[in-house]
Amino acid sequence: MPENEIPFRERLAAAARQEQFLSVVSREEAATRFRAAVPHRVLPPEDVPLAEALGRVLATDVASPIDVPPFDRALVDGFAVRATDTQGAGAASPRRLVLNREILACGVAPSLAVAEGSATPIATGGVIPRGADAVVMVEQTEFLDAVLAIDLVQAARPGQFIGYAGGDMAAGETVLRRGLRITAREIGMLAACGLARIPVVRRPRVAVLSTGDELRAAGLPLPPGAIYDSNGPIVAASVIENGGEAVSLGIVRDDAAALREALQAALAENDIVVLSGGTSKGAGDVSHRILRDLGSPGILVHGVALKPGKPLCLAVAEGKPVVVLPGFPTSAMFTFHDFVVPLIRAMAGLPPREDEAVAAVLPQRVASELGRTEFVMASLAETPEGLVALPVSKGSGSVTAFSQADGFFSVPAARSGVEVGETVSVTRLGAGVRPPDLTLIGSHCVGLDRVIGLLAERGLRARTLWVGSAGGLAALQRGECDLAALHLLDPETGLYNGPFLAEGFRLAPGWGRLQGVVFRRGDPLFEARAAEAAVTAALASPDAVMVNRNVGSGTRALVDDLLKGARPAGFWNQPRSHNAVAAAVAQGRADWGVAISTVARAYGLGFLPLTEERYDFAYAADRRDTPALAAFLDVLADDRTRAALRDLGFRVGDTP
Repeated sequence: MPENEIPFRERLAAAARQEQFLSVVSREEAATRFRAAVPHRVLPPEDVPLAEALGRVLATDVASPIDVPPFDRALVDGFAVRATDTQGAGAASPRRLVLNREILACGVAPSLAVAEGSATPIATGGVIPRGADAVVMVEQTEFLDAVLAIDLVQAARPGQFIGYAGGDMAAGETVLRRGLRITAREIGMLAACGLARIPVVRRPRVAVLSTGDELRAAGLPLPPGAIYDSNGPIVAASVIENGGEAVSLGIVRDDAAALREALQAALAENDIVVLSGGTSKGAGDVSHRILRDLGSPGILVHGVALKPGKPLCLAVAEGKPVVVLPGFPTSAMFTFHDFVVPLIRAMAGLPPREDEAVAAVLPQRVASELGRTEFVMASLAETPEGLVALPVSKGSGSVTAFSQADGFFSVPAARSGVEVGETVSVTRLGAGVRPPDLTLIGSHCVGLDRVIGLLAERGLRARTLWVGSAGGLAALQRGECDLAALHLLDPETGLYNGPFLAEGFRLAPGWGRLQGVVFRRGDPLFEARAAEAAVTAALASPDAVMVNRNVGSGTRALVDDLLKGARPAGFWNQPRSHNAVAAAVAQGRADWGVAISTVARAYGLGFLPLTEERYDFAYAADRRDTPALAAFLDVLADDRTRAALRDLGFRVGDTP
């Protein structure tokens, strides 16, 4: 006979015999027991199609399998030119350039090189042809139809309006890290990498049941004494909101047999079971009695010193957590968010919930155009003086700007900028505004990607910004980061990195990287020659095109020493990464450049060694014992890290 049909006198007697709370414990004790019995750890991964990845959590680091963009491309409509051909151009003294007989629309591979005195029409997004190192806008030219030429009225600087291969994402670069919740911005990055299936953390399946004879589902008639079930829908929505998969099992009446059957079915198919109602000491409350009989350890806590929320019941049945929330909605949601949400988010691989906005100080001036409201993407970093907002300046064509940013702030239309030291309100993006545990700025290396991955296994999140060695050192001295990644050679001492440190800064030894000349295999100018001899031959050949590196990079100093003042074709083509150099050579837009051996192998290029450089990390001495920095240095010295770096081809050990 169902319990609700037991005659009144028998039910009244049962109420008198009803068990009291097993033992009311503190919130801290309840949380300790629950965490000890229920592992708050990430669930195993699963692969899903890209279209289904929105809102999911990455289960592994994602490295770009290609360069993005995959080639040097034009950022405006205009003409691909050699910058040296445009010098001195002005309205009174235009420079005339003969047009090559091809138009480089998007998707068109160049077939003609830009020789001295020539130019090639190119559309935004078009592939930069061999020989060109700048793009001029069509508005700065006058077309001469009769002679198929243009008159250029403004000089171009090298690299002008060119987006370099790998400038957004380099092949092999870790672009998204494990534990990141995928939003629309990450979908764009993954699509740009050509990834069709994504490894994500499996969502915890959370069964949601409501118990009580008085409950009715929304939409049904409401008889006297009944109420609509609000706990079930609220809990289910909160499960989804916090990264779980809600399995709504409806309403179960206060009947022991029916509730036991529903509970067993829920345990068989789900990771967590959440009931609401049936926790207090009324005659019809049977949930805790059923849980007591479902096996060890059973009930962990029945009664917590909370207001509201005292009747909370925490249990483990068949190896799975079961939480019986109080029946009153306020108590139910308070205890759900306090005890269940952390478990769901942990299993789903999500961080704790975060605030919507945060105040931060600007460490540098941000210029803006008067008359237009500007939104500036920013990443956040902790400094001894507080939170700072670092503007992310990859530009409108970049999909990684969103990934590197924690949020954005606005510059009003009536202002021409925001000054150094001003406080701005950073509005969070979908991933939240909690600053990273560690910020690294400087030169990129795939070895550092591996180190940061090992750091993440310790639960620490690192933010990386690639601005070159000199830029990283300057950022460190301004207090904008915890570590600067650098490989700068001092020509006077022949030492790397150490001579550039100011007082109060220290160097953490990283690893050795072999730098050398990269070229397409089989090229007779380079094959089977020493690096210096090959470069001498290339400089003597008028058809050999080099690809340089940006000023301020460690590699640029090495290139300048190698060239000894020469300015060969391609000198002004100055991308910001080893990958962009390798891509230019592999695609035939250049014949040689200087990059590290690991990148050369990745692109299938020939490699002539020049020197082993040191890739190290600078930090402020007085910050050495901060938890995140200490953890990074510990990971750096760990045997597992050193083995991983050796596997990648780096030399680990004392500085040479």
